[in-house]
Amino acid sequence: MSISRITLRRAGTVTAVAAASVLLAAGAASAHVTVHPESYAKGATDGVLTFRVPNEEDSASTTKVQVFLPTDHPVLGIMVHPQDGWTAKVTTTKLKTPVKTDDGTISEAASQITFTGGKIGAGQYEDFDVAFGQLPEDADQLVFKTLQTYSDGKVVRWIEAPTSGDDEPENPAPVLKLTADDASAAAAPAKTGTATAKAADVSDSTARGLGIAGLVVGVLGLAAGAFALVRSRSARS
Repeated sequence: MSISRITLRRAGTVTAVAAASVLLAAGAASAHVTVHPESYAKGATDGVLTFRVPNEEDSASTTKVQVFLPTDHPVLGIMVHPQDGWTAKVTTTKLKTPVKTDDGTISEAASQITFTGGKIGAGQYEDFDVAFGQLPEDADQLVFKTLQTYSDGKVVRWIEAPTSGDDEPENPAPVLKLTADDASAAAAPAKTGTATAKAADVSDSTARGLGIAGLVVGVLGLAAGAFALVRSRSARS
């Protein structure tokens, strides 16, 4: 086999490995449980938080979702929007430090919301809407640790808080940023008729992003192969 063919084959192998790495990384990033919008103003009132839960298993369905709300900086006035096929249970707890509001002192707040009875299939996701009366004024962010249970018994713990570094935790918890200004929060995720339709929207945007990444990796790999071929020919001249 000629040196040029070996060089091109090696370049093709490097390109394939790099492209596979891009696809795996993008797939892992898209499987996280997230909260929308990503930010609200401190002390905001009468808003809605949407918890988006994607199914990351090919052979199991998500059958239970537990969202834990912080009680050191409580979210007041929690109400859950009815979700077809799902039953929501809100657990409250007594606050160590009662919160004073214009309507009086609040000594209890929601600490956990558990969704059961429904199913999120492979390649699908579900949005769970939670309305609140007031967000805390004395915090910069709220971390909503979440447990995702599958039909095969597997439990994924989305409980890791963000760090000051650039690397994202392996199982990051949904995080809501609290800003000092009064700017309106970003729009919540758009709704569609069914979870399957939602999944199609996500898959379409993900596919476009992966396609662009794959093209970039492919072009770089081919350029490297061509350069190596030119060098090998020059060396034999």
